[in-house]
Amino acid sequence: MSEQPAASAAHARQQLEPAAADGLRAYAAKTRENADQLAAVLEDIATNGLPSVEDCTPWEELREAHLARLAAKRPAVA
Repeated sequence: MSEQPAASAAHARQQLEPAAADGLRAYAAKTRENADQLAAVLEDIATNGLPSVEDCTPWEELREAHLARLAAKRPAVA
């Protein structure tokens, strides 16, 4: 594998505005948090097996609850 040369002036990276960089860092942190939660669930399933059907929420209920949350966030159209 060849090493990449240091960025030349012709290929310099464009710096982000501070607010944009902060937003990108926040998005990365949230994505990392979500990935950690998913990994924890998968590790729990690997260790303890799948939960019983009685302990689970049907996906239809989860979908409807999520759609209701999305609708509540969105302003109504006149």
